[in-house]
Amino acid sequence: MKTLVRSHWSKTVLVCGKCSKKLGGGFGEKRETSLVKLLRKFGGGKKRKAAFGVIETKCLGICPKGAVVTVDAAHPGQWQLIEAGTPEGQVIERLGLLVDLRPEDTRSH
Repeated sequence: MKTLVRSHWSKTVLVCGKCSKKLGGGFGEKRETSLVKLLRKFGGGKKRKAAFGVIETKCLGICPKGAVVTVDAAHPGQWQLIEAGTPEGQVIERLGLLVDLRPEDTRSH
């Protein structure tokens, strides 16, 4: 059995599922898309070969009105509140997800 599985993720973002559910969308062009779906679409899905990982969590205990709590796993001491209606580009920039989305070199090292 394998004891190590690699991913292509350059970053990992945790997103509060309860906040997302309370908003019922709030993002995207028509403000009908959840933050998790928006981020996963930008990053290439929820598989381990995506550019970055987006993990939906249970309630993180902040519960802001009209926003979703996010945590950059590389900076767990600074949580961000992403307000509904924030343009996709600003969300991506605030979360530091401006990564090179070109296919990576998959040769063995």
